[in-house]
Amino acid sequence: MFKRYKVKKGDLVVVTTGDSKGKQGRIVEVDRKNDRVIVEGVNLVKKHRKPSAQNPQGGIETIAAGINVSNVKVLDNKGNATRVGRRRNTEGKLERYSKKSGETIK
Repeated sequence: MFKRYKVKKGDLVVVTTGDSKGKQGRIVEVDRKNDRVIVEGVNLVKKHRKPSAQNPQGGIETIAAGINVSNVKVLDNKGNATRVGRRRNTEGKLERYSKKSGETIK
């Protein structure tokens, strides 16, 4: 059974702890099995690649590594780090909203 997270792919987030603290980026991937998210341009690591058919030269690549989901916070429309809640809108559909400002996210 997987947990339900307050973040999802495409959200703009800010990193709250670690070496990348304060950096912002979009979530590229959510790994619910390992409680991690990959954020674009954050937590970059070097990866040594062997030569292969697709990459005959091989070499060293810079890729984004995962961050624990508890170390990121969603940014609302005003650019403030906030917690996320869910509520029903006037049409009866669920929407995510900023607990700090009360505005709908996306």
